[in-house]
Amino acid sequence: METTPRHPRNVVRWRRGALEHAGVPRGLAERLAREPGVDLHALIGLVERGCPPETAARILWPLRGPAARP
Repeated sequence: METTPRHPRNVVRWRRGALEHAGVPRGLAERLAREPGVDLHALIGLVERGCPPETAARILWPLRGPAARP
């Protein structure tokens, strides 16, 4: 498991677990857990209100260039 400067390995693991618990598929949860710009609580809130995880990720994914997306 790769880490980011802002998220040590144990934080990434916790974030991934929280996302998976909310119903986010494992692969997407892994990518989102490593992304420091994703608001985990906002994403989980959208999913809990019925937004599909992939759509919630697109809404909250930080933009980096014209083709940035999860």
